[in-house]
Amino acid sequence: MFVKFFSELKQSKIPVSLREYLNFLDAVQRGLADFNIDMFYYLARTSLIKHEKNIDKFDQVFASVFGGAQRISLDELFSSTEIPNDWIKKLSEKFLSAKEKKEIKGLGGFEKLMDTLKHRLKEQEKRHQGGNKWIGTAGTSPFGAYGYSPEGIRIGQNESRHQKAVKVWDKRNFKDFDDNSNLGSRGMKIALKRLRLWARTGIEEEFDLDQTITATAKNGYLDVKTRPEKLNSVKVLLFFDIGGSMDAYIRQIQELFSASKSAFKHMEYYYFHNCLYEAVWKENIRRWTNQTPTHEILRTYSSDYKCIFVGDAAMSPYEIEMPGGANEHYNKETGRSWLERAITQWPRNLWINPIPEEHWDYSQSTQIINSIFGNRMVPLTMKGLESGMKLLT
Repeated sequence: MFVKFFSELKQSKIPVSLREYLNFLDAVQRGLADFNIDMFYYLARTSLIKHEKNIDKFDQVFASVFGGAQRISLDELFSSTEIPNDWIKKLSEKFLSAKEKKEIKGLGGFEKLMDTLKHRLKEQEKRHQGGNKWIGTAGTSPFGAYGYSPEGIRIGQNESRHQKAVKVWDKRNFKDFDDNSNLGSRGMKIALKRLRLWARTGIEEEFDLDQTITATAKNGYLDVKTRPEKLNSVKVLLFFDIGGSMDAYIRQIQELFSASKSAFKHMEYYYFHNCLYEAVWKENIRRWTNQTPTHEILRTYSSDYKCIFVGDAAMSPYEIEMPGGANEHYNKETGRSWLERAITQWPRNLWINPIPEEHWDYSQSTQIINSIFGNRMVPLTMKGLESGMKLLT
């Protein structure tokens, strides 16, 4: 198995040497990660990966060889309850006309929805399909998969279709961005570089023509002078929305991530899902086990950082305005309160939205977030990025 692991790492063009592989085997033989999948994962990654840009490819190989990451537990709100797989097994699907969809009513708010689900979990005893009440499939019930409801909880469905779910039962793993992505447009990087504050830092490695001429003329012999290279000293903090409805824009966000890594020397980034809450994360494969408290981020990065959020801002308004409204976990404080803390900490802030600007008015959540940011939301276009960089200066 270990030989296969090493072979697949090489096939994925991850630069792993034979010496690193032997050191990894030696560490395993000495029992440094016995009976603990997390310790084994980090031991392998520490031994074999030299640069963070290869972490995502490493995770894919690790999952393929060793059976994937550990299974993450259900939402803490219903941690003691399990839903039988056969309740949500897809057998058929109902297709509704636009008129039929308009006739379907919601339960009347987030709290009513959650309370009703609790009662359904206590009462339901068997699988249901095509109905409008129980947890099931292919119907108009607010609870289940592969059906339609204007306001519901999605259970056992691998991806969003109508973007109507208020909360998602299943916790998902998302993929980190790879900064090796080829840029679709060099203009994206040029637009980001409009946000700049040049300063000379580091070792003196750049040739200084003017000082060399002056010193040579003064001393009567060739006196070469150097100086620190002039670099962009702007500090940028990026928050990327990942997964769900953002999957449709993964290529553009990948390009933006890669361009940002190239444009800014001082850049930090974190991931979130839909809205900012009490924790963010660096690695999507460990998003539930290795989170960073948002309060810690607020304390760590000073107010001179430029703060940029990237996301489609498409979600249920409950996720912004209500405690417990978060899509995949129970949040004690509203998303609005966390966004307002971020804006207060980093006065130079911006929200970049990959959805075309002409569609923003159709989404209530987009309007709410744009309002929270004081209309500092720009589209992910060349013109949008250029205007966004001006807002941050």
